[in-house]
Amino acid sequence: METTDGISFACQTYSWQMSGERYRGQLDHIGRVISEAGFQGFEPEPYMLGDFSNARRLADILAEYDLKLASVAYAAEWRHEVETSEERAEADQIITLVGSFPPAKLVLVQLPGNDRAELQVRQKSAIACMNAVGHRALDAGLRPTVHPNSPPGSIFRVSTDYETLLASLDPEIGFTPDVGHVAAGGMDPLATIKRYRERVDHIHFKDIHDDESWAATGEGRIQFREITTFLAGTGYDGWIVMEDESEGAKLDPDTATRRNGVFASQALVPAIRLGSTHRGEDL
Repeated sequence: METTDGISFACQTYSWQMSGERYRGQLDHIGRVISEAGFQGFEPEPYMLGDFSNARRLADILAEYDLKLASVAYAAEWRHEVETSEERAEADQIITLVGSFPPAKLVLVQLPGNDRAELQVRQKSAIACMNAVGHRALDAGLRPTVHPNSPPGSIFRVSTDYETLLASLDPEIGFTPDVGHVAAGGMDPLATIKRYRERVDHIHFKDIHDDESWAATGEGRIQFREITTFLAGTGYDGWIVMEDESEGAKLDPDTATRRNGVFASQALVPAIRLGSTHRGEDL
């Protein structure tokens, strides 16, 4: 897949993760499919790595399929004012792993609960813990970035939550908008990216239907081309991580990944060129 202007495309492994244990640790298979689909990199969650959480083994599989580690998505509850000992130990293991693959990013994700009770207290605790993990990552030479989500129990789901989150995070910690989650939280993805553009250093692309169910990429309501053109026009230099949580992707993640590769090549690479050509203009 040809890319321009420093924007590269990666694939999130969640399409395979939706199948539970079936593909866990199967990075030889997953890496081959991602590479054949034309992606330059991938973003796993620790759950999917299995034995490949060993940096040497992970480096071997990346080399075999000519891929880069774009990032690792680390999700935790962070329900207390400070990290639990288990959370801290896991975070530090992941920081060490990601640090072996510069300039890969550490993507921090707060796991949703069952509801939004005690919202302000929970938000304060999660932000304190994300700042703590972020500071250790920064000290290790990494660039941490935070990814909000949108299930009903998410504590960073709607516009006011985003305002609280980004006002309270250390300014050196970046922002990873997931356009599908942004839309599910009642916000306009392009307007949200424009509002927080200075913080955006990583991005997830997935699609959503009007009824809020996840859609195959290009079959929902997300304006991927317009968002990509804007990013390129503002000098975005980073990863666009493609992710598909549709029912079709759950049943056949390999085919969904190949479809996403075609979509990125045919629809998004031209949008990058358009944005680059008109950089600085109001697109």
